This record gives sequence, C-alpha cells and structure tokens, in this order.
Amino acid sequence: MRYFWTFFWSFLLVEMLTYVVSSMIGTAFDFKTGAILSVVVTILVFIVSTLIPNEPVEHH
Repeated sequence: MRYFWTFFWSFLLVEMLTYVVSSMIGTAFDFKTGAILSVVVTILVFIVSTLIPNEPVEHH
C-alpha cells in the first residue's frame, strides 16, 4: 500500500509542478512528461529510503 500512496502523491505533485512550470515559461502543458517524471521521482524516493539508515547513529 505504501508503494501506491507514494506513487499517488508523487504523481499529483509532479503533475502540478509540470503545469506551473510550463505556464511560467509559456509552453503547452504535456501530461506525458509529468507522468514519466513522476515514475522517476517515485523510484528515486524508494532508492533514497533504502539508503537512509533506520537506526540512530551512536555519538562517540
């Protein structure tokens, strides 16, 4: 279920970002670009979450 919600929120946020940026630079909104970028962002989020340690680091 966490995979679904991660993709869901990244999809919404990236599509919103794609719309705003395309409006600011004066080009047409492209849905496919946002969808592809949201898949990439989802994969990057999962990679980063596996690299971050779960346990706190002991202070020396």
